[in-house]
Amino acid sequence: MASHMRPVPITDAEGSRLSADESMRFEEFFDSERSRLFGALSVMAGNRFEAEEIMQEAFLKLWERWGRVSAMEDPVGFLYRTAMNLYRKRLRRAAIAMRKAANLLPQDDALAAVEARDQATRLLRTLTAREREALVLTAYLGYSSEEAGRVLGIKANTVRVLATRAR
Repeated sequence: MASHMRPVPITDAEGSRLSADESMRFEEFFDSERSRLFGALSVMAGNRFEAEEIMQEAFLKLWERWGRVSAMEDPVGFLYRTAMNLYRKRLRRAAIAMRKAANLLPQDDALAAVEARDQATRLLRTLTAREREALVLTAYLGYSSEEAGRVLGIKANTVRVLATRAR
């Protein structure tokens, strides 16, 4: 039964068919560079599992472009540059994830702040002048009812009623 099966053609990422010779050259390239790249990535990443993942991804990227990469003057250099770029990309992603987890990323949303201010201004406009004054003095400026009453020339009890109504 195996004698009737045809070999599956090997293609690169663009769908171009790789010859058996090109495929073999990639395998030879992989075999010759795998150990050195893995060692370098293990030292850099400090983790053998992460080094393995980066190495596999780097070789996959080269395999997808092997037709062009094999024609380069220095395919080994391109392999290492690809691996280093992948490593730095992982570091950036990890740093962003850690900042998000630790809530260190800026939380201020300028547009949301503008919208909140606009909404507050619109709501304050619906109040009477006395309610707005009582609310601003007590809630925003932190005056006590007695202090706000002195500023407004009214009783502290009236300030509390106006502020409560405004809220």
